[in-house]
Amino acid sequence: MEQQKNWTWGNPKYKKIYVVNGSPQKNASGTLRVTKAFLKGIGNHGNCEIEIDTLSDLNVKPCTGCLSCWGRTNGTCVIKDDIPAIKQKILDADVIIGSYPLFFFSMPGTVKTLNDRLLSIMQPYHGEKAVEGEPFHEFRYDLHEKRFLLISTCGFNEVMPAYEPLLKQYDCIFGNDGYQALLCPQGKVFSHPQMQGRTDVYLEKYTAAGEEFADHGVISEETIHHLQTPIFKQRQFELLIQKFWNDERKQGER
Repeated sequence: MEQQKNWTWGNPKYKKIYVVNGSPQKNASGTLRVTKAFLKGIGNHGNCEIEIDTLSDLNVKPCTGCLSCWGRTNGTCVIKDDIPAIKQKILDADVIIGSYPLFFFSMPGTVKTLNDRLLSIMQPYHGEKAVEGEPFHEFRYDLHEKRFLLISTCGFNEVMPAYEPLLKQYDCIFGNDGYQALLCPQGKVFSHPQMQGRTDVYLEKYTAAGEEFADHGVISEETIHHLQTPIFKQRQFELLIQKFWNDERKQGER
C-alpha cells in the first residue's frame, strides 16, 4: 500500500481517491507513471486523501462461483482474504481508479480475479433483459456519486480497436456513462530510461487532465481524445519498437 499526502482540491464532493495498481511491474509500471502524473494534477489543486494499493502485494483468491454473496450471505463473500478490506475502500472512496496495462486485449489476470470477487457489490440477476448501454446488474450500494476511472497503457500505436473488448466489459459493469477511460498508446516507451525526456513531456498532458478533473469532477471528451494522441509518429514508433526488441534479444543471448 502506498499512502499519499493529503491534498485540497476544487471539487468538495471528492475527498478520497482509491487507486488499484494492477500492473505486475509494481512501482516500475509505466502505467503507474501515467496515473501518478494524473494524481499530480489533482494535487496541484489542493487537499485530498489518496491511497494506492498494489494488487500483487495483496491476498486475493480466485472466485469459486458459489454465488453465496448473491444468496445466503447477502453481499458477503465466504472466502477469507483481503477482499473485504478492498471492498470497503471502494465503498469509502469518492473516486476509484483502476491503473494497469492492456494484457492481450483485456486486463491482467490479477485484475480479472479482483473483479470476479467484487461480484458481491452487484445485486443478483433475476432474469431481467439486458439494456445496451446500461449496467447489466444493479449495484447493491448507492454508488451514483462516485467516479470510476480506468487509466491504462498499451503497446499499440493507437488505442482503438485494441481496447474495445476491455471497454465492453466496463460498459456491462458500469454502463456506457458510468466511468471514464484514459487510454495511453505506445506504452512500451515508458519502460526505457532513454525515452524519459520525451515521455515526461507527454505526461504533462495527464497532469493537466488531473487538474481538469479536480476542477470539474469529469474529463471532457476533447481532453480524452488528446490523451490518446501517440507520443511518437507511427514511423518513429515502428523504428523504436524494432530497436527495443532487438536490444532485448541481444540481452537474452548473453
